[in-house]
Amino acid sequence: MLVHLLKSKIHRAEVTAANVEYEGSLSIDQDLMDEAGLYAFERILCSNMANAQRFETYAIPGPRGAKGIVLNGAAAHLGKPGDRLTIMSFTEVDQKEAGQWGPRVIVLGPKNQIINRRGI
Repeated sequence: MLVHLLKSKIHRAEVTAANVEYEGSLSIDQDLMDEAGLYAFERILCSNMANAQRFETYAIPGPRGAKGIVLNGAAAHLGKPGDRLTIMSFTEVDQKEAGQWGPRVIVLGPKNQIINRRGI
């Protein structure tokens, strides 16, 4: 049997921009994606700590080092610059391995700097 577990999480990511005219998705600094183990176009679940909105979209890599987190398309209506997001992806793990599973987690502080890493 397979179980659905947390694979990657970026906690307290600060939204830096919102672009309703873009086709969709969430742009994330490529360095942050690499640290969290997120792939380009991977499905993600986001929760906005400012307004309790939850939405599903996909990650697209943003410029390295820019620390950008950009709400695109319809998701741009679910937050604004300065809001804090939790960005999560999930995977399926065999039940026999689930007890030893650990996600990759990064916690961000001011200006989307990494202040904590787990499972990396």
